[in-house]
Amino acid sequence: MNERREKVFNKLKELEIDYGVYEHPPLDTIEIALEYWKNIDAMHCKNLFFRNHKGNRHYLVIIKDTTPFNIRSLEQKLKQGKLTFGSEKRLLKYLGVKPGSVSPFGLINDQERHVHLFLDQQLQSAEKISFHPNDNTASLVIAYTDFIKYLEHTGNTYEFIDPTPDNA
Repeated sequence: MNERREKVFNKLKELEIDYGVYEHPPLDTIEIALEYWKNIDAMHCKNLFFRNHKGNRHYLVIIKDTTPFNIRSLEQKLKQGKLTFGSEKRLLKYLGVKPGSVSPFGLINDQERHVHLFLDQQLQSAEKISFHPNDNTASLVIAYTDFIKYLEHTGNTYEFIDPTPDNA
């Protein structure tokens, strides 16, 4: 087992959080992932890592896999200028993951609690939720309530948003 996954599994065990793991080939896009996720009973997510214009703030946006995302409305809300995707270097620094493996489980590597999360309000209606375990060759499923327990443990700030485009 790889080190990134093992760190996630150990943290979940420490928090007494049950989980299921589903192995699959590397899933680099949502389109590919949908084929492998169709028989997994959970709400699946897109995880997007952004930085602000100055590069001094970083955000993890977690939205339901098939929901369109309006970055402009988030930029207007934050009033920090244009948001851009965080570089591979920033992903490694703040979440300890590589592109394609972005996940809220990367927060276990954010010791300074620097990354702020924006969560799709639709996630609140999920019984189970699925993310990569910091490695895109598996999907990990946990109860939504356990996901919130995990977030509370990390200490990173988070808030719920409506990610859909205006007038959608």
